[in-house]
Amino acid sequence: MPIFKDELTIVLAGEAGQGIQTIEVLLTGLLKSGGYHIFATKEYMSRVRGGMNSTTLRVASRRVAALREKIDLFIPLHRDAINHLRHRLTEETVIIGDQEQIDYRPMIDVPFTKMALEIGNAVFANSLAVGLLAGLLKIDAEKCRQFIARYFGKKDEETRGKNMAAVQRGFSIGVGLTGKVDVHMVRDPSVAEEALFTGGEAVALGALAGGCNFLCAYPMSPGTAVLTHMAAYAKSIDVIVEQVEDEIGVVNMAIAAWYTGARAMVTTSGGGFALMTEGVSLAGMIESPLVVHVAQRPGPATGLPTRTEQGDLNLVLYAGHGEFPRIILAPKNIEEAFILSQGAFNLADKYQVPVFILTDQYLMDTYYNLPCFKLDDLPAERYVSRTREDYRRFSFTATGVSPRGVPGFGEGIVCVDSDEHDEGGYITEDANLRARMVDKRLRKAAVVKSDALPPVFTGADGYDALIVGWGSTYPAIAEAIERIGRSDLAHLHFSWVYPLAPETASYLQKAKKIIVVEQNATGQFGQLLKLETGCQIDSILKYNGLPFSVEELVREIQVRCRE
Repeated sequence: MPIFKDELTIVLAGEAGQGIQTIEVLLTGLLKSGGYHIFATKEYMSRVRGGMNSTTLRVASRRVAALREKIDLFIPLHRDAINHLRHRLTEETVIIGDQEQIDYRPMIDVPFTKMALEIGNAVFANSLAVGLLAGLLKIDAEKCRQFIARYFGKKDEETRGKNMAAVQRGFSIGVGLTGKVDVHMVRDPSVAEEALFTGGEAVALGALAGGCNFLCAYPMSPGTAVLTHMAAYAKSIDVIVEQVEDEIGVVNMAIAAWYTGARAMVTTSGGGFALMTEGVSLAGMIESPLVVHVAQRPGPATGLPTRTEQGDLNLVLYAGHGEFPRIILAPKNIEEAFILSQGAFNLADKYQVPVFILTDQYLMDTYYNLPCFKLDDLPAERYVSRTREDYRRFSFTATGVSPRGVPGFGEGIVCVDSDEHDEGGYITEDANLRARMVDKRLRKAAVVKSDALPPVFTGADGYDALIVGWGSTYPAIAEAIERIGRSDLAHLHFSWVYPLAPETASYLQKAKKIIVVEQNATGQFGQLLKLETGCQIDSILKYNGLPFSVEELVREIQVRCRE
């Protein structure tokens, strides 16, 4: 009999339209209320019906934030689910399914379809599965009933009643499976008081904490997650959320909002950002603050719109014609998605440059339990100056950062122009003045670099191999290195991706072997490190649209370290 004492990875899979997402939402809430630490992520096809979707729930007695490859408990809700996830199944995997619908052995037979039809509709198989897992994981029956009642509270009485009946029937089956599958994990009652956050929600909340009062976007997965969360918050928080007709309008509207004194953000994905590059260049010329959230997905073109990748670093790094400074941030996890999104507004306002928040589909759609975010050490810093009559928007300064005024705040005229201009903002074609203005704008890059957050280093000083990551790869790399357990192996992680912190080279130069882990085909961050430091780089690359699992990185790192 399988006994799970520390953690359990549950996977449910079925067709789009079968309600896999509903199961995920119900289970994560139920299990968290029962004191389990939860990590959840999903993979889904770009279609409304058909195809094969799955959700992975990692249930543990400690905090977890990375994807496991191995499946401990699998519930296939469609006959094609087995083949879809066969590569993750092992001899130890416990499979619970409907033997009449799914021809596979060995499997614990639970006639989900037959029981759902007895209740009233095949769709109630979802609620049966939820109840089964709640019973198997020993969730209190009354807590389970109350949670389900709240979840379906807005449904009509018949729908509520049938879902409740399905959950209760599934719960009884789950309790009865104790002799075949036993779960004995230590639970923490304080987890019930924590919240479940997605990456998309964390970016939206961080933006609000940073003083964002205007968000505009054209919907594009996975960046749409931030748009929808912000739209929901707009009902109770003083923020304007605007869906614009296209991405060109989006970026120009955001620049106009900053010009008038608002703190604006746009959210998009790679294909949408490609249309914004002329506007980004405008922000560079008029030295406008701008915060752009780019949630990456595989390209080129439409690519795989519901999958994940880190393929847009170079796009963001070099976007816009001409030369001007910028900042690129890539949160390593959900907590940092909140912190860096908040800080992006302070950086944009302080240095008057575009600031990019680079996430990906995996981070956007992943969630786990966390204590509520705190704002104690995260003030919204504002750098707008009251203007005088002799105000000059682009006055020359030692740092290149000129006092930024907004119309109506003071007595001066705030003149900006997309053409090259003089200190007052008026068009010029003077060759010497042009060169001085370029130098002025680029001087900000040195100031920004001196303030760049250093990478996070983990490991002993005497390392031979240095594993380098950026963005959402952090949790999987960190857990993989912990599992490998070698004292000569260290981890260096970058969340401030550009400009690179001054300390970067010193970490790389100490290593005999540098291995950069990233989800793209050409090693874009590794190229940047080599360009900036001259160090030789080895890479672990993945670009099939799926995220790294912990076990996958354990294997890949061990192979590279033997080479």
